[in-house]
Amino acid sequence: PILEASRTVNSSADQPSLQISERSFVHQEGLPKLPVPPLKQTCERYLAALEPIVSEEELEHTRVLIQEFLKGGVGERLQKGLERRARKTDNWLSEWWMQSTYLDCRMPVAVYTSTGVALPRMKNVFPYTVVHYSAGTTPPSHVTVVHNFQFFVLDVYNSDGTPLTVDQLTMQLEKIWNSSLQTNKEPIGILTSQHRNTWGKAYNNLIKDRTNKESVRAIQKSIFTVCLDAPMLRVSDEMYLSRVAAQMLHGGGTRWNSGNRWFDKTLQFIIGEDGTCGLVYEHAPAEGPPIVFLIDYVVKYMQRPEMVRSPMVPLPMPQKLRFNITPEIKRDIEKAKQNMNIMVQDLDVKVLTFSHFGRNLPKQHELSPDAFVQMALQLAYFRMYDLCCPTYESATLRMFKYGRTEAIRSTTVDSLKFVQAMQDPSKQERFALLQKAVQAHKENTHNAIHGQAIDRHLLGLKIQSIEDLTSMPEIFMDTSYAVAHHFNLYTSQVGSKTDCVMCFGPMVPDGYGVCYNPMDEHINIAITAFNSCEDTNAANFAQAVKEALLDMRALLTETAAARQ
Repeated sequence: PILEASRTVNSSADQPSLQISERSFVHQEGLPKLPVPPLKQTCERYLAALEPIVSEEELEHTRVLIQEFLKGGVGERLQKGLERRARKTDNWLSEWWMQSTYLDCRMPVAVYTSTGVALPRMKNVFPYTVVHYSAGTTPPSHVTVVHNFQFFVLDVYNSDGTPLTVDQLTMQLEKIWNSSLQTNKEPIGILTSQHRNTWGKAYNNLIKDRTNKESVRAIQKSIFTVCLDAPMLRVSDEMYLSRVAAQMLHGGGTRWNSGNRWFDKTLQFIIGEDGTCGLVYEHAPAEGPPIVFLIDYVVKYMQRPEMVRSPMVPLPMPQKLRFNITPEIKRDIEKAKQNMNIMVQDLDVKVLTFSHFGRNLPKQHELSPDAFVQMALQLAYFRMYDLCCPTYESATLRMFKYGRTEAIRSTTVDSLKFVQAMQDPSKQERFALLQKAVQAHKENTHNAIHGQAIDRHLLGLKIQSIEDLTSMPEIFMDTSYAVAHHFNLYTSQVGSKTDCVMCFGPMVPDGYGVCYNPMDEHINIAITAFNSCEDTNAANFAQAVKEALLDMRALLTETAAARQ
């Protein structure tokens, strides 16, 4: 595929500060600041969010704590601290969010925070790249290409500053391919898949050697990485997308392509010898929507008429990056291989291509497609476990300056009433309850994208109390708070014009990661779970989601027929 990208964020293990091009934030100055929601409003909405997921006894206990938090002055003091921070900064949340969610998290980025994207199978695949930049002080001029665990620097500009043509890039990639056919090299990239503290120690050990340091720097400074993967194990057509999604997320294990990565890179485009295609991105600098925007742009670019071929200018062989592997580094690699294989074996991935209908159906009944899918997830979970669970759906805060994400809490009193009613097909009010549940979800979505949801505000109040060096308010030590933030369903709608699907790991050991792309006539849904949890199973949940969607369609059909 063509990879045409504006300059991306570059991050590295020893670069805690993120270097972001000015172009990325060209419209930020005109955006409003993220508001600090009213304290009383957040407390009331927090209690409402708890109602369907905690016991009445726990809820009553939390009500008492909330009253004390509000009337005792502790809440007001923390609120005023947040409001002061909001006045003094461009975004009161962004720095705290980056630190608490990404930098403080020491789990491996592979599986636990990075996101994979599986694209439709390609024919006659060979990647080529056209790169355009905004002005910068020292913009990178190369991409990293990795094949059979061997890294190369591919310059994407001619000496006169013009981008390499497609023919030139193809020639350079073929040179890389043909010079790296041996498969006996140490998979140095596997080190980046380790627990962050372990990788930090291995990183410091690795760059003691000058050659290694220069090679690592070349990878870090590259625009992105292109991973030329070995073929996957052949599977049935039914299993193909699930296998590709896993391949994009973690590489399939050390026997396959997990060592053919540099997981610290913001963007890694993955092209398999067998036509598999997609990418994996490190989540700290970006959310799904801009990545999907990039994918849609790339796919549209690929569909253009074939470009006029230009005269070939001889180019030097791309530079191969060398690594000196000491016995200590070799031990680090072996340990990383073991841990990666454990992670791969533990992650259960199932991609459901739901072909019975797409987003057009709920639209015809004046229902939000996103809310409709979320209610199907609620119904599927309730049928499997006979209870509702805390559910997180990612919402964008990009309408605010330097905005990232907020949580839409999909589990509501109205969603609970709907899923309970669906257990009895004779109940006439099922459609009305679906409408109410969908409306509640729409309102929660509106609140989230307008900076009026509860999760980021509660996080801010909690961090403010830590920064004030005061005792932690009891509402944050409460059982209800722990339950509310144990998201058994961690979900995201990432809509794309391209028939792709995103994939990420669960947020908690006994949970599911669910990402879906509603197309007009079908829905792509990627579901993950951990095999180490006896209570979760991605394939079973996918089947439950399929049945829930079909039953909800039947409900719409029955209701429409009854009205005629």
